[in-house]
Amino acid sequence: MSLLGIATGDRTVTLLNAFAALSSVTGTVARSAASITVATDRGPVTLHVVTPEQRGAALVWLTGSRAHCEQLAMRAGRFGLRFDNGQLTRPGRGVLDVPSEPILYRHLGLPFIAPELRDSADAIGAAERGELPALITDAQVRGDLHVHTTWSDGRDSLEAMVRAAHQLGYDYVAITDHSERSLASRNLSVADIQQQRHEVEMLRHRMTDMTILHGVEVDIMKDGSLDFDDEVLAGFDIVLASLHDHGGQDPAELTSRYLTAIAHPMVNVITHPANRTPVLSPGYDVDFDRLFAAAAESGTAMEVDGAPGHLDMDGALARRAAAAGVTIVVDSDCHRADALARQMRFGVGTARRGWLEPRHVLNTRGIDDIRAFVAAKRARA
Repeated sequence: MSLLGIATGDRTVTLLNAFAALSSVTGTVARSAASITVATDRGPVTLHVVTPEQRGAALVWLTGSRAHCEQLAMRAGRFGLRFDNGQLTRPGRGVLDVPSEPILYRHLGLPFIAPELRDSADAIGAAERGELPALITDAQVRGDLHVHTTWSDGRDSLEAMVRAAHQLGYDYVAITDHSERSLASRNLSVADIQQQRHEVEMLRHRMTDMTILHGVEVDIMKDGSLDFDDEVLAGFDIVLASLHDHGGQDPAELTSRYLTAIAHPMVNVITHPANRTPVLSPGYDVDFDRLFAAAAESGTAMEVDGAPGHLDMDGALARRAAAAGVTIVVDSDCHRADALARQMRFGVGTARRGWLEPRHVLNTRGIDDIRAFVAAKRARA
C-alpha cells in the first residue's frame, strides 16, 4: 500500500520519523530522503512525501495503474515533456508545478480522468474523443434498496436503519431482510412478515418525509424457484432475489437458476450476482451475457453491492451490464446503521469503476420511478 504525504524541507524528515513511530508499525523495511516503507501486521506500507507543487503528478503516478502511467508518459513525450517517478518535467527547463491531478492532465492535453477509470485501457482514448462518462456521485443516490435489520441478520432495529437512511438525506429506503431458508444467521419467516409490515406502517406514520418500502431479499432455490411463494411476494413493495448457495451446481445450472428467477414477474432486482468475496473468491462462473440479456428484456435490475464482502457486480461486470441495457441499482446491503453511508460509498465507488452514470442507476431516480419499475414487471404476470 502506498500513501502520500505533503511536506517541504525539514518537515519531510519529521513526517517520515512520525510515520515510522506509529504504534501499528513493527519495523522499517526501507527508507530514502523522501519515502519510507514500514512493516505492519497487514503487510508493508510505503509513505511517499512530496512538495505541494508536485502533489498532482505524484498522486497519479503512485495511485494510477502502471499501464495508465505508461500511456501518460508516452503522451508526455509528444508534448516535449517527461512524466516519470511522480514528476512532470520539461527537459532542460526543470520540474513543472503540478499541484493537482487536473493540472497534470491539462499539461498533457487531456480532460481530467477520474481515478476510478484509470485501470481501463481505453480511458485515455475516451478522453481524447471527449467520451468520458459523467460518473455517478454519492450525492445523486436518492435511496437505498437493500438494507437488513434485526428481523433477519442485521445488528440494528428497523427504526434505527430507517432513521440512519433519513439522516443521509435519502428520499426512500427499502427494508429487505432475508427469507426463511437463507443461510443467514437469522431469517424472516412467513409468520413474521405481517408483524414486520405493521412495524413499517407505524414508522411510516411517524416519518412522513421519506418513503419506507417493505421489501425482502428472497433466496433462489436450487430449482430456480423462490423461497416465498408468489402470494407472499406480492405483498412486498419490492423483491430482491439472491443466489447465496451454489448447492454444488455447475456454471450452466447456476446460470439456469438465475434465468428462472429473472423471468419471475415478482423479482425486481438480482443482488450481488457473482456472489463474490474480494480476495477470497471470484464468485460464480455464470454466463453473464445471458443474464444481462434476460435482465434487460424482462425489466429486472442487477445490483452493484457496496458490502465489503461483495463489491459485486465489480466494475468490469457493471460496465458490461450497462452496455447490455440493464438497469442497475447501487445498494449498501447494510446490516448496521453506522455503516450505511460507508457501504453506499463503496457501492458508488465500484459503480464508478464500471463507468456508470446516473442514467444507468435506478436509485438516482425518485420514488415514483421506483414504484413504476416494480409495477411494470409485475404487469407482465
